[in-house]
Amino acid sequence: MRYYVQRVALAILLLLAVSMLTFGALNVLGDPLFNILGPVAGDVNNPDSIKMIEAAKREFNLDRPLPVRYGLWLSDFVRGDMGVTFSSTGQPPVSGVISERLPRTISLVVLAQLFAIIISIPWALITASRAGKVSDRISTVNAFFLVAMPNFAIAVILKFVFSIKLDWMPLTYVAGDPLGSRLFQLILPALTIGLSVAAVYQRLLRSDLITTLQQDFILLAQTKGLSKWRILFVHALRPSLFSFITVVGLNTGALIGGSIVSETVFRIPGIGSTLVESVLRNDFPVVLAIVMIVASSFVIINLLVDFAYTLIDPRVRR
Repeated sequence: MRYYVQRVALAILLLLAVSMLTFGALNVLGDPLFNILGPVAGDVNNPDSIKMIEAAKREFNLDRPLPVRYGLWLSDFVRGDMGVTFSSTGQPPVSGVISERLPRTISLVVLAQLFAIIISIPWALITASRAGKVSDRISTVNAFFLVAMPNFAIAVILKFVFSIKLDWMPLTYVAGDPLGSRLFQLILPALTIGLSVAAVYQRLLRSDLITTLQQDFILLAQTKGLSKWRILFVHALRPSLFSFITVVGLNTGALIGGSIVSETVFRIPGIGSTLVESVLRNDFPVVLAIVMIVASSFVIINLLVDFAYTLIDPRVRR
């Protein structure tokens, strides 16, 4: 129990550190008044403009010291109030923007992770069983090619081949379509960020499988006359998943980062594209909300990974 409490406490401290650093950086590097008031924010010689500037500062707490503003924001955030966007009307609320766009990014990331796992595990099992052979060397070249390819290049190739040339997949994402159509439209964007991750998973799992296949208990299974695939799936796969589970958790952040490129190329209105737009507009509340949601997701997934270790090997808790 102590192990779990320590992990949760460290996760909370990490999120507090992320929130403080992000809040401080945004407020030092940008001026939201231009987004709220437009050109009026730069007209400091006009008495009417000055009144509007002062009113906007009071409304959005920009006239208060930075630590006070952080405390007010954090107090509201933990209660579920993400504030309003920095605009002349303060609309729409940040929670409205997030609730509209977050499900699209979650769907994209989950689908990409599923594709990466489904592709990598059989791929690793096949190459590990044929280690050193020609097919294994070809697989290695392909894996390094996918890892080296930028996400935007993979997106362009997939879109050109399957959407333009073959006309099998839609060119863009249509938010108003039924759920089934929207999931179908996410296949290429998910493959865009999932293929390179699958190659990383495959290389790691293949290496661990080759090490496991040299253990004594595998030799014992072979002497009993068990089939090669039974040995791979039943006896070798589970002991080789320790590092694999770690990387799956850590790569969640990479998938979320990759979703920015994928959402841009395939015109998906998710939180990745929203984050880019908000940074360019100095829309601090939206940026803070997205950063905290992504950071929280990353921390929670890694907590679950740590807890999964205890199921695979209870000695981790000691």
